[in-house]
Amino acid sequence: MSPLPRIWAFGISRLRDLLFEIAGEYDERADLRVIARAYDDAVHEVETAGARRPDVIVAGGSNAAYLKTRLSVPVVQINPTGFDVMQSLARARKHGERQVALVTPGETPPEVRDFVSAYGLDVVFASYRSAEDADACVHRLRELGVGAIVGPGLIADLAAAAGIDTVFLYSHASIRRGFETAMDLAQATRVEAKRRRHIDNLLQHLRDGVVALDANGRVEAINRRLADALGIDAARAVGRPLTDLVPGLARTLPDADGDMLATIRGVSYLVHRGPLVGDSGEDGVVLTFQESRAVERLDRTLRSKQLTHQFSARYRLDDLVGESASMQRVKTLVRRYAKSDATVLVLGESGTGKEMVAQSIHRLSARREFPFVAINCGAFPEALLESELFGYEEGAFTGARKGGKAGLIEAAHRGTLFLDEIGEMPLPLQSRLLRVLQEREVVRLGSTEPTRVDIRVVAATHGALTERIAGGTFRADLYYRLNILSMALPPLRERAEDMMPLGVALFMQAVRREPRLTTRIRGSEVGENVLAGVEDVLRGYAWPGNVRELQNVIERIVVELADDDTSDGNVAPLDVETMRTIAPELFASDVNANGQSARADAKTLRERSRHVEADQIRAALAACDGDRDAACRALGISKTTLWRKLNAVR
Repeated sequence: MSPLPRIWAFGISRLRDLLFEIAGEYDERADLRVIARAYDDAVHEVETAGARRPDVIVAGGSNAAYLKTRLSVPVVQINPTGFDVMQSLARARKHGERQVALVTPGETPPEVRDFVSAYGLDVVFASYRSAEDADACVHRLRELGVGAIVGPGLIADLAAAAGIDTVFLYSHASIRRGFETAMDLAQATRVEAKRRRHIDNLLQHLRDGVVALDANGRVEAINRRLADALGIDAARAVGRPLTDLVPGLARTLPDADGDMLATIRGVSYLVHRGPLVGDSGEDGVVLTFQESRAVERLDRTLRSKQLTHQFSARYRLDDLVGESASMQRVKTLVRRYAKSDATVLVLGESGTGKEMVAQSIHRLSARREFPFVAINCGAFPEALLESELFGYEEGAFTGARKGGKAGLIEAAHRGTLFLDEIGEMPLPLQSRLLRVLQEREVVRLGSTEPTRVDIRVVAATHGALTERIAGGTFRADLYYRLNILSMALPPLRERAEDMMPLGVALFMQAVRREPRLTTRIRGSEVGENVLAGVEDVLRGYAWPGNVRELQNVIERIVVELADDDTSDGNVAPLDVETMRTIAPELFASDVNANGQSARADAKTLRERSRHVEADQIRAALAACDGDRDAACRALGISKTTLWRKLNAVR
């Protein structure tokens, strides 16, 4: 942009000559051009100028009035001063008593009439609006016998051609006043243009579509993002009614300040309407358009970021200790299932590490940066479990928190929801959970508005869900929704080779929590030495509580060692008698607390294991569409073993 204001002065005939005489005075203050054009020729000159367009236009008479209606560039109309009128009329009358006419573009200003009346001058007033009007006006005045005409350049030329004496109305003073007004207006226009460029630059960098409308619904500003969405040209939209640019849009826009959903050209938007306030109050509106998909993504991200630090997975796959074939199979499935986003059903007795498996799947999945939320479905009364899982609105029930509360399903958004002991979930809640799995949306207690959720579900159970289905306490349709991917965790008694490595790992974990032992025991070989004396006892026990029970026994061993301060730094192996004292249940071979023999107790555990294995086989068959050969390959067993294990629970 030129550092000097760019002013174009349009004039023909006598006005052009007068403009040239004055223009030189502004060489150092403005980039001022005098152009001998008028009406349509002047309009064409401006419209084809491109980046060289003037800041302000100066013109006289009807030419100025014409340009004002056809150009967006400000137009300053040269107006004669009162002195110009008085001097011109005096010059027109100096040759006798002939009648004089004053011709002006448009209506004669009242102050001019008052001036003429005050001095008692005999003057005929006439006006014109176009070149055709001007020619007709001059001929009329000649027919009236007017001897002299005072008027602007066009009138002066027409009067001279008609044989009438003429006096040019404009003076050097009126031209200078027009130029000075144009200078002031150019400066103000440039300041306003700079402000608009800043605002436009701001609008263009907004991620949402934005449009500002004046009180009549005409576009004052619009960013390219919205213009592209509406299919219109942003540069040509300013000054035009938005509803004319996009027919039918008015039906989808909010009538009052606030938000509403609207579909435009097949895309759903959240449209917000707000007031555009000026000095005199509200004089327009601002509309912002956000794609509903972007709003949902932002909402999901915010919810996930806020909750990630509250719900996280602590365990990794390396925390699953065991080199037995069954545990290697479990680890393989964990890695495989982590690559999928399908629901997983983990089967296993209490204490076998179902939550560790669930957390390991989460830590290896694409959802690892988002929440891992776990809940034990059998640990809460039905009403409390419902509010914890699904959340509630304010006033949903007596004692409901002000503002309501998001449930754990919402808390798991973009992450993993672990439902432990899913078989204990009450039937009414099973129906609600089924809908969450089907529709991926949750409705809080006391609300009718669903909230979209993006979750991966891992469920776990210690019992055979098929038995619960047969007993009417578990929904079959929910079972098939949960049992997409499944795995069975082996009980501790079936992986004797993992007993000592697992015991040593648990021992070292307990030692790190015991300050009195951290300086005496610094390597896993010490743990191996301590447990070596009771290895047969550990291997010979059925471990109905599995790893959790083993962990408790190891904790007792560590406490026993910590209280023994007679050691000189070498920790001796634990003897059987000490073990009998701190863990007598490992030696109870007669009867247990329920009056059953240990043999009978073990038999019950074996039966449970058979049911878990049968569920695993049924899941594999379902995943392979009933192909027995494929299911056997996936499970690593023969068809004979498959039928034997299925028949064992009939």
